[in-house]
Parts: sequence; structure tokens; C-alpha cells
Amino acid sequence: MPPRQHQVPSSIDDWKRSDDYHNSFLIPKDDVLNAVVENNKEQGLPDIAVSTAQGKLLNLLVRSTGAKRILEVGTLGGYSTIWLARGLPADGNIVTLELSAHHAKVARENFATAGFASQIEVIEGPGAESLAKLHPEHAFDLVFIDADKPSNVTYFTEAKRLVRPGGIIIVDNVVRYGRVADLEYSDANVEGVRKLLLAIKGDQDVEATTIGTVGEKGYDGFIYAVRN
Repeated sequence: MPPRQHQVPSSIDDWKRSDDYHNSFLIPKDDVLNAVVENNKEQGLPDIAVSTAQGKLLNLLVRSTGAKRILEVGTLGGYSTIWLARGLPADGNIVTLELSAHHAKVARENFATAGFASQIEVIEGPGAESLAKLHPEHAFDLVFIDADKPSNVTYFTEAKRLVRPGGIIIVDNVVRYGRVADLEYSDANVEGVRKLLLAIKGDQDVEATTIGTVGEKGYDGFIYAVRN
């Protein structure tokens, strides 16, 4: 048997250092995305977008699955949206939903900076209402959900309706420093994830798993589901 690795306590400083180290080899310096991050900061947006490595993972998933039609729930400043858009073919497109008019404005600026203004449609308003109004001619290939956690079940249910068989649904921030699994802990975000897990359990429409992550954004994880 291989020797057991020596286990030592770690912290977000260790995780960030690891992210920075690996990214230095695998993800080139990106002036456009750096400008997007700076614009988001200057415009007062919260620093809650996906990490660099997570953005690259989204990009690679789009490329490897050949996705052409993407739905995103929760635009913020469009950082994750741009990573997704970079994986699209020339005739691909993204519909992204954002509650805040200010966030949507900043995102549109960032999409223009990144050269994707014509491929990304931003729909403003409450996510549940916007989803209910969506009846696209063609089903989506991939749905990325990264919005208010108490509405997770609503977003996931609509995503199942809107994604094609074999399509992918990703729900971000479902581990939350392990608090979701700590039954003595409760807040609205944690309960939103627990309700989603309960809804997925036994759901014959999807096959799903949770992948825990650590990195510059801390200890969290995402649900990866495939529509049957």
C-alpha cells in the first residue's frame, strides 16, 4: 500500500497560496479579467464571484461538453459569465439573470470590455420570476446557479425544466465551510442548501454529486447534476 500522507492542519492562507501557485503554471495573466475584477471593485460589488481556478473549470466544462446554450442564475459583475462565454463557439450564447439593476449595468460594461456583448443577454429582475417566463426554442446545455441560496430549490426545479436531457446543472456554494453538514448550525443560506439536497434525494430526473473545494475563496463546494 502507498504510504499515508502526513496530515497537517491548514487554513485559507494555505489554500490561497496553493491556488496562486497552481494558477501561476496553468492560468496565464489576463488583463481583461483583471480589468473586470477592478471594475467590480470600483463599482462597489461584493467580492463573492467564483475564484480564478473555478472560473477556468467552468470554461473547460463548456469546452469539453460542447455547450452552446448556457443559462446563469446570478450575474453579479459577470466574472463567471465571461469565463463561461470564453468556452462557447462563435454561435453560442448565454442568458444570465440578475436581481440588481446596478450589478446588471456593471456586468454589461464588463461584457463589452471582454468582447461578448452580442453573445450575452442580461435579464433583470427576481430570478424565480425571470425563470418562469423563460420558454426558449431550444433547451439549454448547461445551467450555472450562483444566486440567493434560500431560493435554490426553485432555481433547480426551473433549471430541470429548461435544460436538455444529458445537460448539466451546477449549483455553487453548497458546503459553506462544512456548516451544511453541521446540524447544530442554521441560517437562511445553509437551510436553502439543505432543502435542495432533500429535494434532489430520490429525484429520478437527475444524477448528482457534491464536490467540496478549498482555495482563495475558502472552504465550499458545488453540486454537479446531469439531467436524465
